[in-house]
Amino acid sequence: MDHKMSRSPWVIHYDGSSCNGCDIEVLASLTPLFDAERFGVVNTGNPKHADIFLVTGSVNAQNLPVVRQIYNQMLEPKCVVACGICACSGGVFRDAYNVIGGVDRAIPVDVYAPGCAIRPETVIDAIVEACGILDQKEAMMRAGGDPLTVGGAATWDGGVELGEDGFVAAAGAGDGAGADAAADGAADEPAAAKEAE
Repeated sequence: MDHKMSRSPWVIHYDGSSCNGCDIEVLASLTPLFDAERFGVVNTGNPKHADIFLVTGSVNAQNLPVVRQIYNQMLEPKCVVACGICACSGGVFRDAYNVIGGVDRAIPVDVYAPGCAIRPETVIDAIVEACGILDQKEAMMRAGGDPLTVGGAATWDGGVELGEDGFVAAAGAGDGAGADAAADGAADEPAAAKEAE
């Protein structure tokens, strides 16, 4: 029998710090009007039963550990969907003092589903896309490979870490390295121009 996890994906939904607009739309996608259950989607409250992690809202210092804890409790293979523009990038709150950024600042994201607020049809499309990635991860595991080499985890930069005081460390190493790289590029530019002459 050909077994695929995507035939009955269980999802867990977490609201990071949204305005609740996206949460309402995620729940609307599970109602009989949009009927995500026709794809076998089941909403669960237990991370150990979930295959797909739907996150709405941006990440801040208070919910960063919670998002990571839910993600770490999920069994492999698993997929993460950032639902709404705040979950994708921080959205309109991106420059707020308490916002670290989108969900990919906390955990690897496999599918980005933008919108403000996200539409139920987009949520369903994102879940279907995540199901395809889930099948790829499952096939990788069956072949003896690492599922973290498929999807968002393969390109994830590691996110942010909190300091001992519970806050994100001040901009330093990351910004400095970028500035140094830009300075190096500027220094190399005249040499390249000389070689072109």
